[in-house]
Amino acid sequence: MQASQRDRAVAAATEIATSSGLPVDDAVVLHASNALTLRLLPCDVVARVSVRDVEQAQRELDLATTLAAVAPVVALDPRVPVRAHVRGEFVVTFWAHEVDSGQLPTPDDYAHALLLLHQGMRSPDLTLDAPRFTGRVDAARTLLLDRTRTPDAPDDVRGTVLDALAGAVAMIDRAGRPEQLLHGEPHPGNVLSTPAGLRFVDWETCCRGPVELDVAHAPDEVAQHYPGLDPAVLHACRIVMYALIVTWRWDRDDRLPDRERLARVWFAELQALLDDPAPG
Repeated sequence: MQASQRDRAVAAATEIATSSGLPVDDAVVLHASNALTLRLLPCDVVARVSVRDVEQAQRELDLATTLAAVAPVVALDPRVPVRAHVRGEFVVTFWAHEVDSGQLPTPDDYAHALLLLHQGMRSPDLTLDAPRFTGRVDAARTLLLDRTRTPDAPDDVRGTVLDALAGAVAMIDRAGRPEQLLHGEPHPGNVLSTPAGLRFVDWETCCRGPVELDVAHAPDEVAQHYPGLDPAVLHACRIVMYALIVTWRWDRDDRLPDRERLARVWFAELQALLDDPAPG
């Protein structure tokens, strides 16, 4: 979300919360990227504000509502009507604020929480029609092939990332691993450590694919504690993950701070994976 939109986004979240009877004197920014995540005080509710279509926001709400009973996820706040609230160009959803325990998750805890999440996402009650992960790969290819949208990407980076995506997806397809509904980006920034255990947030990137794709977003040590992974597929999924986040950072519209430095750092990680033979 652009800086010029933030004041209006905060005003939209505040207006909806107060109209639901919640007192709001302050809004603390918890996270700012394509969406804005706010903690509204003193009512202590988390508002997620984005510029996108209502249907997408409603799909996230439906998923979170179903998962709340079967998986370690952050719940919706019951004090605000559970729906995608629209104010001007913004869509706002409201979530319970989870207290941070201040403890870093161990790899074993992280893997166990991710396993529980995946088990919950296989629930027959979930009917979310999420796209296969290759939809995100196609979006990245489109960005890289359009130099007007990725004008600062060096030519060697552009070619390497395109080749890496093609090779990794082909390997995943050949492996034929079972596929299911996934979080899409369960990296540490989307995992909260609470006194009740780890909780996952942010369902914007839900997709279908092998569980190795989700595990690839977690710290490397987590994979050692997640049962039944295919090492070669995990290696290919890590290539896909780094190729995607490198591509997003070269997008001219990306708003992540320090994006060009991060693009170089993550491209080095991608190159290391490409230079390292796949297991098996």
